[in-house]
Amino acid sequence: MKKKEESEAPRASAKASRAPKAAPAPVTKSLVYRIFADNPGKVFSYRQLSRRLGVTTKEQREDVFIHLKTLRNSGQLTHLQNDDYRLSDPEAQKVQPLASERQDHGKNFVKGGRPVEAEFGNDPIVRRRRTQGFDEPGDGQPTAKPQYRERGQEGPDTITGTVALATSQYAFVISEESETDVRVFTDRLKFAMQGDTVRIRLRGQRDGRPVGDVVEVVNRVKTEIVGQLKVQGGFGFVSPDHRKLYFDVFVPFEALHGANDGEKVLVNITEWPEDSTRHPVGEIVRSFGPAGQNEAEINAIMAEFGLPFEFPADVEEESEAIPDQIPQEEIAKRRDFRPITTFTIDPADAKDFDDALSVQKLENGHWEVGVHIADVTHYVTPGTMLEKEAKHRATSVYLVDRVIPMLPERLSNGVCSLRPHEDKLTFSAVFELDEKGKLYDSWFGKTIIHSDRRFSYEEAQERIESKEGDYAEEINLLNDMAKKICAERFRKGAISFETQEVKFRLDENGKPLGVYVKERKDAHKMIEEFMLMANRKVAEFVYKLKKTKPRFTMVYRVHDAPDADRLQNFALFAQKFGHTLDLTNPKKLSTELNDLSTEVIGRPEQNVIQTLAVRTMSKAKYTTEPMGHFGLAFEHYSHFTSPIRRYPDMMAHRLLEHYLQGGKNVKVEPVEEECKHSSEREKLAANAERASIKYKQVEFMADVIGEQFKGVVSGLTEWGLYVEIEENKCEGMIRLSDLPGDFYELDKDNYRLIGQRNKKIIQFGDEIQVVVKAANLLDRTIDFEVVDNRPDYEKSREKEERRNSRGGDRSDRNRGPRNEKPGGGRGPGGKGGGGRSGGGDKRRR
Repeated sequence: MKKKEESEAPRASAKASRAPKAAPAPVTKSLVYRIFADNPGKVFSYRQLSRRLGVTTKEQREDVFIHLKTLRNSGQLTHLQNDDYRLSDPEAQKVQPLASERQDHGKNFVKGGRPVEAEFGNDPIVRRRRTQGFDEPGDGQPTAKPQYRERGQEGPDTITGTVALATSQYAFVISEESETDVRVFTDRLKFAMQGDTVRIRLRGQRDGRPVGDVVEVVNRVKTEIVGQLKVQGGFGFVSPDHRKLYFDVFVPFEALHGANDGEKVLVNITEWPEDSTRHPVGEIVRSFGPAGQNEAEINAIMAEFGLPFEFPADVEEESEAIPDQIPQEEIAKRRDFRPITTFTIDPADAKDFDDALSVQKLENGHWEVGVHIADVTHYVTPGTMLEKEAKHRATSVYLVDRVIPMLPERLSNGVCSLRPHEDKLTFSAVFELDEKGKLYDSWFGKTIIHSDRRFSYEEAQERIESKEGDYAEEINLLNDMAKKICAERFRKGAISFETQEVKFRLDENGKPLGVYVKERKDAHKMIEEFMLMANRKVAEFVYKLKKTKPRFTMVYRVHDAPDADRLQNFALFAQKFGHTLDLTNPKKLSTELNDLSTEVIGRPEQNVIQTLAVRTMSKAKYTTEPMGHFGLAFEHYSHFTSPIRRYPDMMAHRLLEHYLQGGKNVKVEPVEEECKHSSEREKLAANAERASIKYKQVEFMADVIGEQFKGVVSGLTEWGLYVEIEENKCEGMIRLSDLPGDFYELDKDNYRLIGQRNKKIIQFGDEIQVVVKAANLLDRTIDFEVVDNRPDYEKSREKEERRNSRGGDRSDRNRGPRNEKPGGGRGPGGKGGGGRSGGGDKRRR
């Protein structure tokens, strides 16, 4: 039997086959290029080339492969798909002779005989299919042709910036040296990832946007990737969980370290190749177990977002060494609130109680309300390992089935936690109020308290509704005050949009038994109002300590007014549902938004409108600049009330104590750097929380495949529509090709789908009955189908028509990038979500 490579060679005559075999002629790059140059515009596969060149040996076949790769990298050939190639620019290159056919080898040719025009071409933009990750210019002519240099050489067309991945095909490089973000396709990124600093060489424009190539990765922010391991033939590849990552990681046998096929792993990349056709090389750092299992997936999410798995030993040792007993000399320094009625109100499953309320009537008929916050900075002091770790973590992270605390359990659930019937050290904001919530006086300082009762929100709500039970009088008094304070806050321009919070009922193994939307009742809102008051008044107190600039340095929680363009887009979106938003008067913007929030309550589009409204808002952040809080309508606002779980609150405690003791102004720069770090960590924590929620939603839906639910259209794309189930807020996708009765196309400008034949319209907020078709735990995606009540013969006929239609709907072939919803799924606000503007989860305030 002939060898494979021999069978691919042209058949020789019998006489020739009996002659002595001569050494096969070498296959040169010139011969390969000549075939394309003589046939401009024609596509050749690797096998076709081999036959034309008379390839008969393995060595010759490897030569062809190498030459194709070299010609592709130089831009002379374009790789289409599989092993198909064609000449990159037939009109420019078909007349170029080979170097061996030219008399002049110096003036017009570079070393090796390659034509200068063939290397750079008349247009420096390499034209390849976008599906391969390359640019495809509209007219082939850049608006300004850059001057090229040797590889790695700097010059005027080289800039430095930060990578922001947009899709798995391309990224944008954001640079202060360019007014416009520069698009870089992934094969030109040198394996740079989100947040990496890179130096890029500009190479023209497309659609008015500059495009470029990465010359050097200046700084990599991470070298570890989470993904699923595939092992075959003694080596493995790790496919990243992150859908925007565009490469797999090769793992040699000796670097597997016992990890098995199908496991979720953390791989550390040890080798970054120069050649974009190769894979980065790495070694397995940690295996989380079989993909799809709860522990493996949650631990993988933690690793994906760089969350810590445990505290360092020296941090634990420091926390364990902290005494439980409070020295008498420390008590003597503080205002004593132990005789005054005090209680905490927290979630039923909470263990870290960092705020308490006290209430007592004053002789003048007013009420003294104390907001008492755990005095974490008394125990966590500068220079300690505890302080260093808290600063690095910056926040506690609340995943579905666990908390990743900022402080060790000894502190968060023990020494610092304001547990009932124990003396605790606190830092307090004490207010004198009348029964209408009017503020007369404020006091700030170190205190000691003794909590008389630990309430859950449900228990406090019972006191509000029934007016009965222990401390019912105090709770109802505070609730009445809180309602009046809240009303005044909204009168001054606060915004009420909030996103709904999804919660889970889990069994002992973390498996979701139920999904529900957390309901915010009066007990939640009461606590929220007093925490908002404390945060606001602390910020105002520090700001007013010094009447001239520079003001005393402080940590502020700021929230800018929304961008005008994003607001306009949102107004146009709301108009599609019959809601008018008047943006002509900026002073009445909050009133307009609040009116819209009230209008949509109980409507099918409620959650969509409210979610997109929040995304339209700017993102709240930490800074030393006292820029105010638009969403809360506060001129000055800080975070003071959650130091057990937020590092900026610890910073605010230290600064306030320093100024109360008469200290001088603190330098701005180091505080601002800590603010930036805390903002970044907060965003990372929010992303991790969302990832864990999505995973649990998919896990829950995997047990109800085939069941029907009522949903609302929440996103529209060219490949499908997203539907959110009303009762549990689980979101999945229906492919356009699965929509019954017609073929649908996206009308992006009007946020709707239109049937080609019957002109039926599907748009945002439409109610729709769906069947759960599939739930993919590895991809964290849910697929739905529309409930189709038509007769079976109609369904069969339509199925046959779809099968016979040419090409079919492209949604059959491409689900599309996850989390991207053109036409409104990501909202008129564009990329990024707005921070909560006051309401919602207690830990976000």
